[in-house]
Parts: sequence; structure tokens; C-alpha cells
Amino acid sequence: MLAPRLRAVTILSILLGVLFAAPAAFAAAQVNKLSLVLSANPTSLHPKEFNDQVIGTINRNVLDPRGLEHLDDISFAWLFDAQLRYFVRPNFTVEFGAGQLRSIVRREYLPALNAAVQYQAEVLSVPVHIGGAYYFAPYNAGDFQARAYAGGGMTSNVYNRERFTSAESNTDTLTTLGGSYSISGKGDSPGYYLETGVHMFFASRYSVMVGMLYRSAVTRTMYGTLQRGGVNYDLGPVVSLDTSGLGLRFGVSIGL
Repeated sequence: MLAPRLRAVTILSILLGVLFAAPAAFAAAQVNKLSLVLSANPTSLHPKEFNDQVIGTINRNVLDPRGLEHLDDISFAWLFDAQLRYFVRPNFTVEFGAGQLRSIVRREYLPALNAAVQYQAEVLSVPVHIGGAYYFAPYNAGDFQARAYAGGGMTSNVYNRERFTSAESNTDTLTTLGGSYSISGKGDSPGYYLETGVHMFFASRYSVMVGMLYRSAVTRTMYGTLQRGGVNYDLGPVVSLDTSGLGLRFGVSIGL
């Protein structure tokens, strides 16, 4: 009688041990050495010269004399970014990626029946970046791990564009605001970025990044073109483009 009871107690002890040890043994946060991070980053933006000398000139010289509402300055953008992030050490990653930053402001005017004028100002940049990030000591709670990080790197802004477009339809000499035309500038420039935040890992190949991102990116040499009536005119150097800004980062990391 003693032997069956002893076997039962032994089996029960093993089962209880497995049940209580399971969370610690199997439910651990998964940290992948290589991951793809997709992020959407709302950011401030203040291209001062473009706002003052392009949008501001239109406001002062075209809209104010006619008592029309101003075209807004560009002050906000979304930066969509994809990067590869690799842990070369348990507390340090290297990263390489590219993104797109774009901001557009529009306003439509109706100077007469069936006549319309639409103004559009646009800023576009494609930053390619390479850098690294240091990860601080983790906070663990069951299958959850959170690690603060701080890092930075260099950027190459390879596709910078600033553009102002006026599109008129059914206007005449009394209702025109200057006709249909497009003024654009393009150029490339280097820059840098700084980042900090928290990377949250789960018992999954997916993790989440939340933080802040500062970018410094000023293209001082922009070359302009005026397009009117299907003809392009070279304007030479035009106003610089500043796409620097401070923003938030919301990213999803996919372990590879």
C-alpha cells in the first residue's frame, strides 16, 4: 500500500512542479538578433525659408490685396520609416533604413461662378540613415521585457523637393490669381538623428517601440525650376529646405 501512495505523491509533485515552473521556463520574452522595424512618426517641421519666401510672398503679394484667406505654413509631417535592426551585442544594435517625409498644405479659392484656383505647397524628403542604439538594463515581468534605449546616427537626404503649384480653371483677367504654374526646387544633403525610447518585447517575434526622434536635415543648395504653359525655365539656386524636427516614434518590430 505504501508503494502506490508513494508513486502517486511523486507523480503529483512532478505535475505541480511542471505547472508552476512553466511560466518561468517557457513564457520568456523573445529578443531577436535581427528584426525589421516599421514605424510611423508624427513630427514637427518648420521649413523657414520656404514658408517665408514662397508661401509668405504669395500671401502678401497675391492674397492680401484681394482680401483672401492666407495659405497656411508647413509645420507638421509624418515620417514613415523602415529599418533593419541587428543586435551585435546583447546591449547594442546597429541599424540601417530609409523613410519618407511628406507634408502638403492646400487651399481653394472660388473667385467667380464656375471659376476656381487651387494653391498647393509641398515638402518631400527621403532620408536614408545608418546608426546604432545602446540598450539599458531590462525590466522583466513574466513573458514581458522592457528596455530603454538611446542612440543616433547619420542620414543622407537623397530626394528633397519643395514645390508650390497654382492650378486655375475658367478664370479671366478679373479673376485670375496669376495663372497656372509650378515652382519647384530639388537637392540632396547630409544630416543626423538622435533617438530615445522604450523597446517592449513579448513572448512573440513581434515587439513594440515607443520613443522620441530628433532629426537635423538642412539642404542649403536647392536648384529651382519654373513650369508654365508646358515650358520649363531654370531658376538656378532657390531657397534652402529645412526638414529638421522633433517627433514621436511608434514602431512595430518583426523578428527575422
